[in-house]
Amino acid sequence: MRKYQIVMSAVAMAGCMTAHAAETIYVGGFGGSTEQIFKEKIIPPFEAKTGAKVIYVSGNSTDTLAKLQAQKGRQEMSLVMIDDGPMYQAIGQGLCAKVEDSGSIKELYPNARMVGDRSVGIGFIATGLAYNKEVFAKNGWAPPTSWLDLADPKFKQKVVIPPITNGYGLLTLVMMSKLHGGDENKMDPGFDVMTKKVAPNVLAWEPSPGKMAQMLQTGEAALAVWGNGRVQAVIDQGAPVEFVYPKEGAVALMSAACVVEGAPQAKLGQQFMQHVVSADSQAVLSASQGWGPVNTNAKLSPDVMKKVVYGPDKVKALVSPNYEVINTKRAEWTSRWNRAVER
Repeated sequence: MRKYQIVMSAVAMAGCMTAHAAETIYVGGFGGSTEQIFKEKIIPPFEAKTGAKVIYVSGNSTDTLAKLQAQKGRQEMSLVMIDDGPMYQAIGQGLCAKVEDSGSIKELYPNARMVGDRSVGIGFIATGLAYNKEVFAKNGWAPPTSWLDLADPKFKQKVVIPPITNGYGLLTLVMMSKLHGGDENKMDPGFDVMTKKVAPNVLAWEPSPGKMAQMLQTGEAALAVWGNGRVQAVIDQGAPVEFVYPKEGAVALMSAACVVEGAPQAKLGQQFMQHVVSADSQAVLSASQGWGPVNTNAKLSPDVMKKVVYGPDKVKALVSPNYEVINTKRAEWTSRWNRAVER
């Protein structure tokens, strides 16, 4: 009898261990190279440490947000990683749980803590200017230094900007408003400048990253608005292209994460968030994705430091958009943009 009890206890214990090891968390995130690096470098250490299984569900930010909205009250994903604009929408719709203020969360830059403490940034991206050095040299043009260069008549039909439905086009509009006496609450100055001065210079309102890269590489586009990570990828391919932090400030775009409200594995979701923003994970994402680290303790090689938003000075210099206003006005601005700017 005693021997039987011992055997049964061992079986029960093994069953518990197996159940724990089989605990599964679904994480929504970006596809492409980001998905690859998560599967190769970020997820395996977390699985080894926790014994849990991470299933990565890839999709763009809009698709992931739509899944959260559709599954409200019966969520399948425990954590999602999307762009900061859609993330503010998710927060406003009650889809994100409170961030646990512990572990590596305490090591974040203040502007990586999103309003309301229901999401955190997992990587800084600077939105600024990119230019083809060969085209500029051929024309005797000095390198661009300001957002206002987009309105210079000498760049007629030589500028490429993504549309307003893309974050880069939207942030260009916001900056033009800020530099002409307006802001997110007062967008008439921005629309006026975009319509009368910037739009005549625009060769294409290009939504495709691949096409943007091609136009910069070939010199078809002399000047563009884009993110530093995207530009760095073009530079790494050997193109004569340079990224510029405008003197008025580059605009902060963040990749952001939140634990889903009502998540099936909320505790694991909080742990995975802490793992993603840890100094080690941030160093991996900086080197592979061109995201500036949000963790103040992240250590980067000198080569990577030059390519990303790194250090308190660069982080502090970023201009932070007011997405609480932007998201309430996005549909109205898009309609106005399509009528007046991109025609």
